[in-house]
Amino acid sequence: MMKLKFFIFIFFAACHSAFAQAQQASGNVMEVKKVIQQLFDAMRVGDSTMLRTCFAPSALLFTVEEPRQGEYVVNKGSVTDFCRAVGTPHPEMWNEVPVSWTIKIDGGFSSVWTDYEFYLGKKYLHCGANAFHLVKLKEGWKIINITDTRRTDCGQSGKGISSTEKRNPFEVEINKQMDEWHMAAATGDEDFFFALMDEDFYYLGTEKGERWDKKSFYDFAIPYFKRKEGAWKFKATSRQIYFTDDLSYAWFEETLDTWMGVCRGTGVLKNDAGQWKLKHYNLCVTVNNDKIQDFIKIKPN
Repeated sequence: MMKLKFFIFIFFAACHSAFAQAQQASGNVMEVKKVIQQLFDAMRVGDSTMLRTCFAPSALLFTVEEPRQGEYVVNKGSVTDFCRAVGTPHPEMWNEVPVSWTIKIDGGFSSVWTDYEFYLGKKYLHCGANAFHLVKLKEGWKIINITDTRRTDCGQSGKGISSTEKRNPFEVEINKQMDEWHMAAATGDEDFFFALMDEDFYYLGTEKGERWDKKSFYDFAIPYFKRKEGAWKFKATSRQIYFTDDLSYAWFEETLDTWMGVCRGTGVLKNDAGQWKLKHYNLCVTVNNDKIQDFIKIKPN
């Protein structure tokens, strides 16, 4: 009996340790991504002070240019010059938009790869890839190296939309983020699902009494996330995104394929230091017009 209790204790201790490690890894990924998103955000608003805080003191910058006489050229840059250029007033926004992310972490070291598109104002200028190296210092994750490439022949973004046809390049990031949010519910990834919500987030469900703040929604939803099959499976089949003029807020409407049939979701996001955070989400079940009388008959008071 004592051996059984010992093995049960070891089993649960191991499970707790694995869960804690998974939570820590997920948190580190979010922290690393936030630093890089802060860099892109600083470029957009021309804030050299915000940009400088992303780097470690000895950070290095390199650009791999297109081949000259069959040989690629590597140019070394300066963080000081980069910050000065970003902070110097310029008439059009420098908007570097990541279209894919690959983040790997080993202890206090992280390697991040992002494919990107660069816009001068609303004009598509060039594309390429960034390779970031970061270390975790006492004040948090800091960039120690960036190596980037620059090309003009990318043609299509990661979402398959022609660069010149996109109404706003922020749509790429929000579409990817919302698709991943729905996928997190389908796979039971509560860490990612709830991390995307701001602290004053509200969720309106399909029942008239379902108005949840972040904590109450977590308490309601967490038993579903713990199921082997995940919480719920919603897949967006269409989405329209709109922005405030200063690009600090976005709101959207989306059509969803769900177990309840076709649903509609609407939401509001805020650009928080380069990361879009959900402030509000409203889920509604749709009813065809020719079925509305039947629906009225069964609708509760």
